[in-house]
Amino acid sequence: MNNAELIVSGEGRIYHLNIHAEDIASTILLVGDPQRVPMVSAHFDKVTFTAHKREFVTHTGYLNGKRISVVSTGIGPDNIDIVLNEIDALFNIDFERRVAKEVHTPLTFIRLGTSGSLQADIPVDSIVLSAFGLGMDNLLHSYKDSPKVREQAMEEAFIAHTQWYMDKGHPYIVKGSEALLQRFDSPAVFKGITATAPGFYAPQGRRLRLTPQDDQLNEKLASYCFESHRVTNMEMETAAIYGLSKLLGHQALSMNAIIANRPAGTFSADPGKAVEKLIQYALSIVTNDQ
Repeated sequence: MNNAELIVSGEGRIYHLNIHAEDIASTILLVGDPQRVPMVSAHFDKVTFTAHKREFVTHTGYLNGKRISVVSTGIGPDNIDIVLNEIDALFNIDFERRVAKEVHTPLTFIRLGTSGSLQADIPVDSIVLSAFGLGMDNLLHSYKDSPKVREQAMEEAFIAHTQWYMDKGHPYIVKGSEALLQRFDSPAVFKGITATAPGFYAPQGRRLRLTPQDDQLNEKLASYCFESHRVTNMEMETAAIYGLSKLLGHQALSMNAIIANRPAGTFSADPGKAVEKLIQYALSIVTNDQ
């Protein structure tokens, strides 16, 4: 790995996150909004490290004796590509020799995001766990081994069901961590397939002054079902997290606070309260190691 591939500052910090390996825990909560990082770390018993560069904010500390980090990714699959690769590098690349370490350190990524529901029966202010990530963004196709981690039968069924416009690229589907899904599942939450879009407006079926390529995209997503798995919600990060985590040998689970219901056209009266509910739900479980 040359200097243009693994970019490290003069102080030994990874380029974008601007942190050392010792600054981050092996359990990482991922949030999109940098302002959500202190909302999460406010629940820690102690915060031992903070850093901020661009949209990437990192807080590390302890809760109930467990060391945890929370990192903001910003919006979109491209930022997920930066964050997951750089966190993995801190644990699994020897910066001095610029080679992968012989002993792999597995990490746990838990996304705490916000999302819009595609199903009328999933109301605003509820929580959705992502059993699968459905990528409409093409990021994973940049990696040679992506077919090894994808649910290709689900993908082909999705393409046929939606009559997918292939100029937008081949959609990909990756399963989340079954172990994490079992830990965080409960009757109080919904679960299903989370669609990951490469943008907020036309890629999610929104129309302002420009017309989406597929006016029926959301209806097609909502009606897709594969072996009882339906598309529950849409956002901009989950599939990328799942794909990269699988390729890198890590565990990942995405959890979203539903702040909009697209079929009903409704939006949460208090999105902050919905996010706080999600944070408390996740933290109540994440420190209970199994």
